[in-house]
Amino acid sequence: MSKVDVLIDQQIKLAEAGRKADLMAPKVLMQRITSQLALQRVENGEDSPFYRVFQELPDSIPAEEQELLRSTALETIEKTVLPAYEKLDRYFNDKYLPASRESIGQSALPNGSAWYEHLARSFTTTRMTPDEIHRVGLNEAKRIRGEMQEIISEVEFDGSFSDFLVFLRTDPQFYFDNPDDLHQAYLATCKRIDPELVTLFGVLPRMPYGIKPIPDSIAPDTTTAYYSRPAADGSRAGIYWVNLYKPEVRPKYEIEVLSVHEAMPGHHLQIALQQELDDMPDFRRFSGFTAFVEGWGLYSERLGYDLGLYKDPYSRFGQLTYDMWRAVRLVVDTGIHYKGWTRQQAIDFFKDNAAKTEHDIVNEIDRYIAMPGQALAYKIGQQKIIALRERAERQLGEAFDIRAFHDELLGAGALPLDILEQRMDAWLASQP
Repeated sequence: MSKVDVLIDQQIKLAEAGRKADLMAPKVLMQRITSQLALQRVENGEDSPFYRVFQELPDSIPAEEQELLRSTALETIEKTVLPAYEKLDRYFNDKYLPASRESIGQSALPNGSAWYEHLARSFTTTRMTPDEIHRVGLNEAKRIRGEMQEIISEVEFDGSFSDFLVFLRTDPQFYFDNPDDLHQAYLATCKRIDPELVTLFGVLPRMPYGIKPIPDSIAPDTTTAYYSRPAADGSRAGIYWVNLYKPEVRPKYEIEVLSVHEAMPGHHLQIALQQELDDMPDFRRFSGFTAFVEGWGLYSERLGYDLGLYKDPYSRFGQLTYDMWRAVRLVVDTGIHYKGWTRQQAIDFFKDNAAKTEHDIVNEIDRYIAMPGQALAYKIGQQKIIALRERAERQLGEAFDIRAFHDELLGAGALPLDILEQRMDAWLASQP
């Protein structure tokens, strides 16, 4: 914390360089920052978010040392942290925010279209162009829409596709009315998943994971859930963070599909296994490629069927909603950053095709605006893993072993998709 002022000075210098070079963030995103900075502006150090961790220190720390930590922290916060944030607040609101740009796409920046083409290749680890990716997204959205329509017919809903989405977004039966019940539902779902994993994997990670609520200070402006990896030295488990803010907009039918993506057999299983590859150099154990990591997470959503999930038609619709969500990403990310789409155009396309709440949709679209190209990796990675599995199933027939396939796929950690394909082809050629 004693270096927060140095970090903020560096950030202001970087922001100024961007302002002078006309490389500015979109104003629609920057308007969110004012309230986030306001949370840091407190009169007393004890009220600072930085001080919270010191209020309840573990008993393993001696009382004398606890008092020293608290007093040192308080002094650092009051002399360094709070003045630094005051400085950042003034710079941001007086200088940076007024100069931020009205446009939202990468293509609006100098050399922006070529920049985005590079980002598309980098995040997908392919040679695909934004136009090719856009078409994949449209085709996938059409396929998934057909499967969604079958479920709408199955539940005998009397109305259009749009009517059904409104029904899912607004009917109280699909939502909890308090955060504790929502939290318990996440816990119960993960407990159901864990014992079934041995049917799909021969190797499971040693490191456990936990489930925690996303902190209140960031919950309103962040996604439905996310995962943080275990500590490299084994001192901290993996964490599946769930958003309990406004439970009335967190559908029950998303809980299963979200859990298999973020926890098991999704991110925790893959990332923890990679960190436990002791024969690999550290850069292989701890680095990642988004197309592999997020492609695996999205592929894991389909594994929910193998794990006994999605028994309810609405939960199946939830799985399709998440698959559609990633197909929509291909369309709106390329639309925003390469084809000149407006923010509202992207929001409307999302709303017309997926049953996510409008609150989530707006946060998602703003995330794509902030991180050009990153959202392309999920569906492209998933499609590659599915294609590799289908190839192995065709070639091996009855000899295909899903546990062996998964162990091989995950056995070298995260890889670029072309290297992954080479690895799996070599494994396939070695099978009797």
